[in-house]
Amino acid sequence: MSVKRPQGLRKKGAAAKSGRRRTSALATALGKRRQRQGFTSESFPVVGIGASAGGLEAFTKLLKHLPGNTGMAFVLVQHLDPTHASALTEILSRATAMPVTEVRDGMRIEPNHVYVIPPNTNLAILHRMLSLMPRTEKQGLHLPIDYFLRSLAEDRRGRAVGVILSGTASDGTLGLKAIKAEGGVTFAQDEESAKYDGMPRSAILSGFVDCILPPEGIARELTRLSRHPYVMLSQEAQTREWTSGETDVLNKVFILLRTHMGVDFTDYKHTTIRRRIQRRMLLHRIERMDQYVQFLHQHADEVEALYHDLLINVTGFFRDPNSFRALRKKMFPRLLKNRGPDQSVRVWVPGCSTGEEAYSIAISLLESIGDKRAEIPVQIFATDISGAAIEKARAGVYPKSIEQDVSAERLRRFFVKSENGYQIKKAVREMCVFARQNAVKDPPFSKLDLISCRNVMIYLGPPLQKRLLPIFHYALKPDGLLMLGSSETIGAFSNLFVLADKKEKIYSKKPGRFLPMIAPVATERPGEQLPRGHTTVPRGEELPVVPSLYKEADSLMLSQYAPPGVLVNDELRIVQFRGITSPFLAPSPGEASLDLLQMVREGLRLDLRSAIQKARKTNERVRKEGLPIEPGDPSRRVTVEVIPFKATPSMERFFLVVFEEAATSGVSGAIPDKPAGRGKGRRVEHSPTGQLRHELAATKEYLRTVLEEHDAGREELRSANEEIQSSNEELQSTNEELETAKEELQSTNEELTTLNEELQTHNSELNQVNNDLVNFLGGAHIPIVMVGGDLRIRRFTAAAQTIANLIPADVGRPLGDIRPNVNVPDLGPLIIEVIDTLTPCEREVQDRQGRWHSLRIRPYKTADGKIDGAVLTFTDIDAARRSAALIDEAHAFANAIVETLRDPLVVLSPDLRVKRANAMFYKMFQVAPANTEGRLLYDLGDRQWDIPQLRQLLEEILPRNSAFNDFVVEHAFPRIGNKRMLLNARQILHKDNEPKAILLVFEDATQSGTTRA
Repeated sequence: MSVKRPQGLRKKGAAAKSGRRRTSALATALGKRRQRQGFTSESFPVVGIGASAGGLEAFTKLLKHLPGNTGMAFVLVQHLDPTHASALTEILSRATAMPVTEVRDGMRIEPNHVYVIPPNTNLAILHRMLSLMPRTEKQGLHLPIDYFLRSLAEDRRGRAVGVILSGTASDGTLGLKAIKAEGGVTFAQDEESAKYDGMPRSAILSGFVDCILPPEGIARELTRLSRHPYVMLSQEAQTREWTSGETDVLNKVFILLRTHMGVDFTDYKHTTIRRRIQRRMLLHRIERMDQYVQFLHQHADEVEALYHDLLINVTGFFRDPNSFRALRKKMFPRLLKNRGPDQSVRVWVPGCSTGEEAYSIAISLLESIGDKRAEIPVQIFATDISGAAIEKARAGVYPKSIEQDVSAERLRRFFVKSENGYQIKKAVREMCVFARQNAVKDPPFSKLDLISCRNVMIYLGPPLQKRLLPIFHYALKPDGLLMLGSSETIGAFSNLFVLADKKEKIYSKKPGRFLPMIAPVATERPGEQLPRGHTTVPRGEELPVVPSLYKEADSLMLSQYAPPGVLVNDELRIVQFRGITSPFLAPSPGEASLDLLQMVREGLRLDLRSAIQKARKTNERVRKEGLPIEPGDPSRRVTVEVIPFKATPSMERFFLVVFEEAATSGVSGAIPDKPAGRGKGRRVEHSPTGQLRHELAATKEYLRTVLEEHDAGREELRSANEEIQSSNEELQSTNEELETAKEELQSTNEELTTLNEELQTHNSELNQVNNDLVNFLGGAHIPIVMVGGDLRIRRFTAAAQTIANLIPADVGRPLGDIRPNVNVPDLGPLIIEVIDTLTPCEREVQDRQGRWHSLRIRPYKTADGKIDGAVLTFTDIDAARRSAALIDEAHAFANAIVETLRDPLVVLSPDLRVKRANAMFYKMFQVAPANTEGRLLYDLGDRQWDIPQLRQLLEEILPRNSAFNDFVVEHAFPRIGNKRMLLNARQILHKDNEPKAILLVFEDATQSGTTRA
C-alpha cells in the first residue's frame, strides 16, 4: 500500500534535501581547507561540560547558540539520579542540529557531535574512545565531572576545553585545574546567569578559569576557538610553524618576563612555554607571535598573567599513591630509626605549588611517627617561585572535591571542614614553612633527610637540571633520600645518587663531597679561542718574567761577553734566548720542550750538565773550554760558561749559559773546568783514547756529584715531604672546616630568611587578630579580666578598670596584690578551683557602692586545648536584682492580701486549672492542696463545680466581658452539706491584653438565702 505525500510536503522535503546537499558540500570544502592548513581529523578539540542543578537550562542555551560545524565534540557530564533513566538526550536534541547521543561503552568520539553521560557511571576518554567506568566515590560523594575532565586533560592536553555551568558544591574545580595545567582553555558560567552558583563560584575562586561568561557568551567564544590554530592544528603542524619562525621573538618574551617578574625562563622547556604562549594568544584573539610581543609591551598585567600560566603545575593530595605508600612503609622507618628528640626530621619540597605535596608528606610522616610525635620534631620546607601559590599553600584551604584523593579518616584527623571546603589543621600547618624561592638560583637548605621534587624537572631544560641535581646532593644528609616524579631521572648524575626504590623513583645519596654552583656559571663565550700554537703549561712551569730580570741579564752580557747564550731557571727550562744560539741549540724530535739539556747539541750535553751541577752546588761561575760541538768532530769547539745569579733576593735562582766558539787550530783537546780568572789548565791528551778518558772522568765526576746531590736531596725531600704532608693535612682540615662553616652559614641564612618571611606573615596575621580582639573587647563594654595559671593579670578591658580597681601598669602583677571594688574574699582560691576542675563558676557579688554584679569565672583554653589560666567577667545585674526584689515584695504583698481575705479564693490558669487557692478555700470546702492545685476546676471533689452555667460563664462570657459577678451556685457538698455560693470572677491580663489568669472568689450566701443584684 502506497501513501501519496501531499504536494507541500514534497516541496519541503526536496528543499530540505537540497539544503543538506549544500551543507554537505560546504562541510567537505571546509574540511579540505582545514587539511591544507594543517588540521587533521585527530586534532579536533573536545569540550567537557559539567553541570548539576539548573545546568540543563544553561546547557540548552549554550547549544542553541552553537553552530553545527564548529569541528568540536561536546561531552555533557550531568549529576543524574542513579536509579532512573535519563531523558537528556531527547531534550537536548530539540536545541541543536548536531546529533545528540547517550554514551555507550567503547564509543568513538566524532566532531560536531554531542555526547551525554548515562546515569550511575563515571566517564573517561582515551584516544577518542569513551569508556564507562563504575562509580568509585568515597564517603558517598560522586564527582563525575572531575573524573571526566581529568581524563580529558590527560588525553587531549592542549585541545581540551572545560566548561562549568550551574550547579551546587564544587565538582569540576580540580578538573579545570588539570585542563589548564595541560594548556587547555577553561570557562565558567557567571554567577548572575547561573541558577545555582556553587560549582561556578568554586571554580572561579580557585583561579583556574580563563573566561567567565553566560551560556550565550561561552557559545560565541567556543565558536571563535574552533577557528584558532592553537586548538585545531595538529602537533606536527604547530611544531613546523614554530621552528620556521625567528627565535628572537621568543627571546623578547623571556626578556619581558625577566624584567617584570625577575625570573629567567630561557632554560625552561621551550615546548611547554610555547604552548602556554599560544594559549594566551588564543584568549586575546592574537594569531601572530610578533603581535603578542607588542601586546605584552602595552599590557603589563598580561606579562604577569603569562608568568602565572607558565608556573601552573599539576598537583594534588597523595598524587601517585604508590609513592607515598613506599615512603610510609620503607623510607620513613629508615629515616626515623634511632632518632632522638634533638634530631629533627628535615624535608624540602621545591616547587611545592599550592602546598598539597608538602601537606601530604607531613600527614604521611605523622602517621609513621605515631605516638612519638612529641619526641621527634619535624620541619618541612616548602618553596616555590610563585608568590600567589605560596599564599594559597599557607592558608591551606582546599575545595570539597579533595574527598576523592583524601580518605575519610585523614579528613577527620588532619582537616577542619568549613563551608567552602576543608582547611589543614593548625598543627599540620605549623610543621610546614612556606617561602618563595628559586631552587636553581637561591641558596638551598642543608642537612635534609628527604627532598621531594616531583614533576618539576620535566619543565626544566638540561642546563637547569644539571645545576639542580648537584644542589640536591649537597643539601641532603649522607643517608638522605631524593624522590622524583615518574617521568624524571637523575640523568648523568649516577655518581651522586643510587636507586633506593626503582619503581617509585626514590634515590639515596652517594657518599662524597660535591659543592654545587649555586650562582650562575659563566660559560666560554663564542669565538674566544686560545692562540694558535699555545699549549697549557702545568702549574709551576709558567714563570713570571719581570723587566728587572732581563735588565740584569743584559748588564752581565754587555759587561763581560758578547757571545750568544740562554737564560734558564733552576729547573733548566729556557726563559729567554739571547743572540743566535742555533749553532749550539736545536729543537729535539718529539714533543716540543724548552728544556736546555734536550735542546743542546749532543757534544756539549755531558759537559754542560756537569758545569751546571757544579755551579748550582758552589753558586759560582763555572767555565769549560775546548768542548766539541758534535761528537767525533774536533774541528769545531766551544767554550761554555755557566753564571748563577738572582735578579732580586726574593726571586728564585737563574743561570746564564754563554757559548763562545773557539778559533780553529790543530789542537784537539779540552781544557778542564776551572773558575774564571785563574791560570790556564794543563793540556790533556788529544788522541781519541785521551778524549775518551776525559769523557769517562767527566762522567764519573758527574755521577758522583749526582749521587751526592741525590742523597742530600732525598733526605731533604723526605723531610720536606713529611712537613708538606703535615701542612697539607692541616690545610685540608682547615679548608673542610671553612667549607663546612660556609655551607652551614649559607644554609642557615637561607633558613633564617625563609623563617623570617614566615614569621612576618604570622606577625601580620597576629596583628590583625590582635586588632580585632582589642576592638571587640573595647566595643563590648563588658568588664573582662584574663589571668594566667599563676594568677598574674594578662589583659583586661577598659570597663574592668573601675570594678576591678586596675590600671594599665597592673598587667603582669598577681591578682592577689590588688584589692578589687567587689566583695569576693575567696577570689584567688575560686579561680584555682576553676582551673583545676575545669568547671565554670558563677556568683553574685556586690561592690562597695552596693551595686550587684554577676561574677563568672571560666577556664582559659589555648588553641590546642590546654588550660592556661582563667577569664573573669562582671555583668551588672543591679537593675535586675532590684526588679526581682520589687517583684518579690509585690508577690509577698499579694499573698498577704489573698491569705487575709475571709472569702474562699481560687486562681485559675487560662485552661481553667487551679494554680493556687487561699486557706479559707481549703477550710470551707475541707479539701487538701494536693487534691486541688494543678487540677481542672470541674474535676474538684465529686465534680460539684461541673455546672453548665458556670462552664458557659468561664469559657464564653468571661473571655468576652473579662468579668462576672454574683453567679449563684447551690450544691450539696459531701462534707459541708448544702451551700448557696455567690461566684465572682475577673480576668488577669498581660500587657498585650492576653489572659494570664482568672481570679474566682466564692461568697457563702447560705445564711441569707438571697441573691445580690
